[in-house]
Amino acid sequence: MPIINGLDRQQITFSSLEDAVATDNDVRFIDAFVDKLDLQQLGVQSLTSSDKKKDGRAAFSDALFLKLYLYAYLNGIRSSRKLEREAIRNIELQWLLQGLHPNYHSIADFRKINAQALQNLFKLFVSFLKDAGLIGGEVIAVDGTKIRGNNSKKNNYNPKKIQRHLDYIEQKSKALLEEFEQTDASEDEAISLGDVQEKLARLQQHKIKYEALQEQLDQSQEPQVSTTDPDARALLVRGVVVEVGYNMQAAIDQEHKLVVATHTINRNDKNALYAISKEAKENIAADKLTVLADKGYHTGKELQACQECGIDTIVARQELVNSNAKGTQPEYMVQHFVYDEVSDTYTCPAGQTLHTTGRLHRKKRDNDVSYQFKKYRTPACLTCSVKDLCTGRHDGRREIERSEYATAVERNKHNYESNPALYRQRQEINEHIFGTIKRQWNLYYTNLRGLEKVNGEVALIMLVYNMKRTRNILGFKDLMEKLQSWTPKYPGGVLSSENRLHKRLNKTFYFPSQLLCA
Repeated sequence: MPIINGLDRQQITFSSLEDAVATDNDVRFIDAFVDKLDLQQLGVQSLTSSDKKKDGRAAFSDALFLKLYLYAYLNGIRSSRKLEREAIRNIELQWLLQGLHPNYHSIADFRKINAQALQNLFKLFVSFLKDAGLIGGEVIAVDGTKIRGNNSKKNNYNPKKIQRHLDYIEQKSKALLEEFEQTDASEDEAISLGDVQEKLARLQQHKIKYEALQEQLDQSQEPQVSTTDPDARALLVRGVVVEVGYNMQAAIDQEHKLVVATHTINRNDKNALYAISKEAKENIAADKLTVLADKGYHTGKELQACQECGIDTIVARQELVNSNAKGTQPEYMVQHFVYDEVSDTYTCPAGQTLHTTGRLHRKKRDNDVSYQFKKYRTPACLTCSVKDLCTGRHDGRREIERSEYATAVERNKHNYESNPALYRQRQEINEHIFGTIKRQWNLYYTNLRGLEKVNGEVALIMLVYNMKRTRNILGFKDLMEKLQSWTPKYPGGVLSSENRLHKRLNKTFYFPSQLLCA
């Protein structure tokens, strides 16, 4: 059977980097896209430093590092050391970087100091998608997913865990002293005073550590503290599974399932709806917007903030909790009480009217959600024939609580019940994005520390996701044509030469919002 033979390794061949890269290769889009940008207006900070200037060494351009990172995340490479090797042996990177190969220190430093610039770049690409006609700008779906941080569970502490360690140290110290006393009484030399003192000193050092952590919690008023990455938090992933990390938020446009806003937080979804929805509205410069979200985002304060900003909400309702639950039958649950806005009263299923004194009460939940509410009652409960079906309170009176955000909650309820078909599209719009990123691309963790740097990496991840999806939608030829005809619109407008110099010298960059809510 004939065998295919390869080239003779001693054979001299003539070729160019241009010939080695296909005309529709992604590196050509990356190269054209970065060359189109004014990196200074994006807020890109250079790696040049005073010691390099003294030595007279030239620096790599900022565009080179940006091209390198776009290629890296587009191909699932995140390690700076791997990128250094790839720049030497990868023919595509040789073409993209024109044969240059920076060291891993410089590669890693560029990502660290340009977290904000990467977020600005993501927003700029969203404006490109809008100009290309790929953003519908009417309906978005919001969701979040947890990613592991660069902090182990062992190095994450809450008051209970700290107290458990302190109790163990106390018990261990007591046991050591008792053991020494028994040994000393029996004149047994199995344990010496020196050994006991050494172990007690070690326990004392641990005690000082945990007491310092407790003091840090008391001063910061935070529920937990992480010692490796101070911004990482223990977050519930599913069921009882907890991971120390971050909550990656994303807003996805309905039209082509492209990400229009993203940022990372270190808390749950309960107080996250308004921030991500407003960011999406600003990024696509929309006058009005409808947001879809699951019940984890259902918080009255967030719903009201969205609606006041021109963002209509369709958020699944959480199961109602009834404070009068003992003995209450389904037909007498709070949703069957009719509220009259003019008279500020409730009418119960039995036809009785519940009034309020107008006094505002305050309720606090989960240490971070606080709201005011009014109570509604009627003396008719005492003589009502269906009292036992309506309430199980010891005083026999039914009580209704109305939150200060009740109007926004009711409006959201109406939207949710009136648009079941639209809400069912929520999972189709957003769930596959996190599946692609975490399962196919293996980006379920971050090695960066600090909320700011993690935000920069997440923006980069979502940017390359949009790039891949845009190419699949348009094709390479149409994508390049739209890029060539595109004029970047930087946040805040074009900077004058005087302002550019001022900002370059001070290394501060300001990006005002494109849209202010009324």
